Amino acid sequence: MSKVAIVGRPNVGKSSLFNRLVGRREAIVADESGVTRDVKEAEVVTDRGDRFTLLDTGGLWSGDRWQTDIRARVSDALEDVSLVLFCFDGRTGVHAGDEEIAHWLRTKGIETLLVATKVDDPQHEDAPAFQEGYALGFGEPFPTAAEHARGTYELIDEIVERLPKRGEDDDDEAELSPIRVAVVGRPNVGKSSIVNALLGKERVIVADLPGTTRDAVDVRFEYGGRPFVLVDTAGLRRKPSEDVEYYASLRSEEAMWRADVAVLVIDPFELGDHEMRVANIALERGVPVVLAINKWDLVDDEQLEVRRKDIAQQLRHLDFAPRVETSALTEFGLFELLSITVRLYDTARRRIGTGALNGWLEVWTQRQAPPNFAGRPLRIYYGSQVDIAPPTFMFSVNNEKHVTRPYEQYLRNRIREDLGFTEIPFRTIFKSRRDDGGKRVRT
Repeated sequence: MSKVAIVGRPNVGKSSLFNRLVGRREAIVADESGVTRDVKEAEVVTDRGDRFTLLDTGGLWSGDRWQTDIRARVSDALEDVSLVLFCFDGRTGVHAGDEEIAHWLRTKGIETLLVATKVDDPQHEDAPAFQEGYALGFGEPFPTAAEHARGTYELIDEIVERLPKRGEDDDDEAELSPIRVAVVGRPNVGKSSIVNALLGKERVIVADLPGTTRDAVDVRFEYGGRPFVLVDTAGLRRKPSEDVEYYASLRSEEAMWRADVAVLVIDPFELGDHEMRVANIALERGVPVVLAINKWDLVDDEQLEVRRKDIAQQLRHLDFAPRVETSALTEFGLFELLSITVRLYDTARRRIGTGALNGWLEVWTQRQAPPNFAGRPLRIYYGSQVDIAPPTFMFSVNNEKHVTRPYEQYLRNRIREDLGFTEIPFRTIFKSRRDDGGKRVRT
């Protein structure tokens, strides 16, 4: 799939344009500059079925501490890009930073489309600020205003026209759907370092300063023939201290809701109920969780057993979730982490045939008979798996109110152990054979 990158100075409207072209608020937008630091990806699908990957990038020539890191990330991202959308502010005109970026882009030799942003009135196209865009050397500026969707549909048509056409013998990039993996946790536990180590390159910015990652960043790669989308997220704080942190926290939670598997990264020297809260966000959505105990290279041999016992005690409520001791610095445990991720993904999509499930149900009810409720016995007529990811099992009963919590827990334990769903969340539904269609659901 062709890639298109949006580049430009900070605060010229790149993320607003990205959101408008993608058709949803994927990137955080704020009045302050420097909100976007890493390269963010999303797929654009046109009404005619054309597809391309759009990249939102950090502001170039920002003049702050992130300038060198951002330029390196953008430079790496441009290696396989077919078209660059070079944005400048069409209301304020060309700045020195725009000229620096123009010179830098010419050294890349990538086809570039000059886009004037914030041009919300046709009269602005005659203003000197807009006309200054011609001096950048990329032809006529393309006028847009993301806030009002002015020119954005025409821009998509122009992008599709400029992209290389797919050959008739081209297949889709992957027959398998990519596994979306949200890498989550509290700030400064090494989430971005793990993502970079898995990719084998500095794809996202890493610094000792907590809160370096400001938005959820999608990164695509393959491992063992399986396509992945790694989603590096901002650290989830208990109480975000500013608007950007608040919206970053929302993006992190949304990333978990949309993930196939959540990797909860944990600092072995700093953990507690905060990790349980983060895990619950994923589990309530039915997303499997794997625990990555990071920075394991910092644990001395004499501390190993003490650390393991302390972690087991602190995370006892997550004892069903597989855990891996990892080190982003030495790459210890990272490929085991990916292997477990694939296993959880596949398990969450397993289907148990109705015949097999009812065979087990007969065994379970014989082993422990259903309870009586005020002299009226619970009758389970049959069971079936009605959904995957998370696996959902529906049991037809005479009255769901007769299902006691201990017996429900007994059936859930049997599903875990006998059907092989010990590591992932699943749901059970008890539906009455009654006219009011009453049912009881538990996850």
